[in-house]
Amino acid sequence: MSGMPEHLRQAYTAEMVAARDTGEADERWHHLERAHIISQPYLWPHTRNHIAMLGLALHQRDRREALGQIVRIVVAAPGSALGRYPEGNTGRTRAGLMTTMPLSAEMAVILAQSP
Repeated sequence: MSGMPEHLRQAYTAEMVAARDTGEADERWHHLERAHIISQPYLWPHTRNHIAMLGLALHQRDRREALGQIVRIVVAAPGSALGRYPEGNTGRTRAGLMTTMPLSAEMAVILAQSP
């Protein structure tokens, strides 16, 4: 995760581990969405997050979400590399590809911390 400041790497990793370790689907989505917000500027973590979202969508047999995640996997890396991503976007299909979303106070603090 080169280029990702240590505090963001730790927050991202914690969210991805929490998503993996919980048995509750809604909680998994919550953690994956938070990891997505953190990872958007970083090519590999952003793409890896969408791969995890695809896995959950497939597990839930949610075809719409799975298709949306396939599209996002294709555009995640170029979007991160070019700095073209909507701040606060949760990464879910219902959010829209380029829809900017408000950050929670907690996420704003995590993102604003100096490296």
